[in-house]
Amino acid sequence: MFKILGALSGFLILGFIGLILGLIAGSFVDRLVAYGPGGVNPFNTARRQAVFLETVFILMGKLAKADGRVSESEVSHVEQFMQKLRMTREHRLKAIALFKQGASADYDIHPQLNEFLAVCGHSRNLRQVLLVYLIIMGLSDGDLNSAEEKLLRDIAERLGYPPGAFEQLLDMVMNQMHFAAGGTSSANALDDAYKALGVSKDSTSEEIKRAYRKLMSQYHPDKLMGQGVPEDMIAVATEQAKEVQTAYDLIKKSREQKRTTA
Repeated sequence: MFKILGALSGFLILGFIGLILGLIAGSFVDRLVAYGPGGVNPFNTARRQAVFLETVFILMGKLAKADGRVSESEVSHVEQFMQKLRMTREHRLKAIALFKQGASADYDIHPQLNEFLAVCGHSRNLRQVLLVYLIIMGLSDGDLNSAEEKLLRDIAERLGYPPGAFEQLLDMVMNQMHFAAGGTSSANALDDAYKALGVSKDSTSEEIKRAYRKLMSQYHPDKLMGQGVPEDMIAVATEQAKEVQTAYDLIKKSREQKRTTA
């Protein structure tokens, strides 16, 4: 939008040269609005990507070891996660080293969290995507134990999520996973679909649409990449977006059927 306005304004003031300058300035503002300051500076984006990756694998390691041992299902989850990222051998070795570093009994995660907040913390999307990845990791062996949940709550609080907001996000992610596993044909599919969007059957259609659009915006590939999520990690966010889309489609279909039969 600003790109077009800038081009038109520049053309009216300075002619063709103004059009070019306005186009450049407008593009800059568009990127600033869409992605935040780091989306404009490629060096900032590269730094964010590096810190984001480091934080993900270190915290995954800490979470896996929270109950005293790293389970086979947790190791398998991390391996599948790296496969989805299509990591090179070099990057896989680095990710494994970071995971093991986080899993060390005496490793303090707070300096890493401080660095994450300093580099990526101004973006709510990055904070939320990190927390979503960690929740999925915690649920990889079927359920959250008390030690894992406590660690997740501590991390969430450090990322700026009060208890109520964390519980809502946890409930949404759990139900997105249940919904994905059960598909649209299970007996509880519609209930899971509402919970996956963080709404209820009593919510209005407009409230449901707003919740859906907000979630889809948070998982939007271009926005996440612009804010610093590495391109290879977008695949995980895309999976969550598909689950959100399927849940929303099921709710819409159910409500349309009710209106037709009413």
